[in-house]
Amino acid sequence: MQLNNRTYQIQDVNVLDIADEFGLPLYVYDADKIIEKIGLLRSSFSGVNLKIKYAAKALTNISILKLMRQQGVEMDSVSVNEARMGMLAGFAPGQIMFTPSGVSFEEIREAVDLGLQLNVDSLPLLEWVGQTYGSQVAVSIRINPHISEGGNIKISTGHADSKFGVSILQRDAIRELTEKYQIPVSGLHIHTGSDFKNADAFLRGADILFDLAADYPNLTFIDFGSGFKVAYKEGDHVTDVAELGRKVSAAFQNFCQQYGRDIELWFEPGKFLVSESGHLLVKTNIVKENPTRTFVAVDSGLNHLIRPMMYDAYHDIKNISNPSVADETPVEKTYNVVGYICETDTFATDRSLPEVKPGDVLSFENAGAYGFSMASNYNARFRPAEVLVYEGRPYLIRQRETFDDLLRGQVDIPALNLEVIEQ
Repeated sequence: MQLNNRTYQIQDVNVLDIADEFGLPLYVYDADKIIEKIGLLRSSFSGVNLKIKYAAKALTNISILKLMRQQGVEMDSVSVNEARMGMLAGFAPGQIMFTPSGVSFEEIREAVDLGLQLNVDSLPLLEWVGQTYGSQVAVSIRINPHISEGGNIKISTGHADSKFGVSILQRDAIRELTEKYQIPVSGLHIHTGSDFKNADAFLRGADILFDLAADYPNLTFIDFGSGFKVAYKEGDHVTDVAELGRKVSAAFQNFCQQYGRDIELWFEPGKFLVSESGHLLVKTNIVKENPTRTFVAVDSGLNHLIRPMMYDAYHDIKNISNPSVADETPVEKTYNVVGYICETDTFATDRSLPEVKPGDVLSFENAGAYGFSMASNYNARFRPAEVLVYEGRPYLIRQRETFDDLLRGQVDIPALNLEVIEQ
């Protein structure tokens, strides 16, 4: 989001105009930012046969999926329903990686029937695949490398105690099952979590997969997952994607030479591609001055952006109605920015902002990843609309929910339609 003459803009579109047209609260996504991130990833890995698989769980709107497909990005899904959305967006089943975690065998069967690329993350699942399909279904295998790095423990997935993947210590058991049932192994996968700051964690994971690849001579790809750290505030340390590309590409090229042929290098970025594109616009309801705190209460809450409460995540907040500019800086005050949910619901504590008044429009930044996709109807609140700014125009890509949406699926029991029983 750029500042220009006291106006916040996305692709030269005034953000306040978007708020007026579509109402608040509102998610707004910048297509140019997504395309920029795709380009950065491609240019950083220009020396290898790179395939980008968008981790759709970050933001699953079908228009975002169509944008990814338009840009030549394929898809990673963690549920069959995500995959079905991808197919509606135009992805071929073979372009969709399916990486389940502890799902039912019925869902696995549905994924195989659809033609998805199955990524196996447990020995029981691998044995079931062998018993059910024998040598008829090629799989990739998700390895837990016992690497503990990254950010919040809730998003760290590669440590020894994680539920994800088959432990590298079970290497022999993997090989025994694949040989027993003649299961074709087309890929090896690793994903150790989010918020890696440098290439070292990827290279350690790469060494593990490169060594394991010796057991499987017919691989077509190796998948390093993702975990690139993005900036949530000024000065944040981020993953140097260019450095990562140089180091990982060199290691991968050396591996391919030793392996005897070139194979594909896959990444599955989610947050990296969409986080910075997203803005959650909200309206200030009241400014409440208490003896110890001044609260800014807005028309949103953890039901729309759960990351601050769930992960203690920092999200930059801009007062769009009273922006800071180089030649005219408004008076700043310190606030707790809170939501309207009936429990502790804090977006920011002791945050310095240009003075906020009732009616001001605020923007929570980095709301593209795990904003709407983790949103709920808690407190019987509606989920917001979504807008995509594409080629200089804002497009509605999801309607705001209504009361009918809250009632949809509920079933009335006629026997309860009675007079109140006197006590």
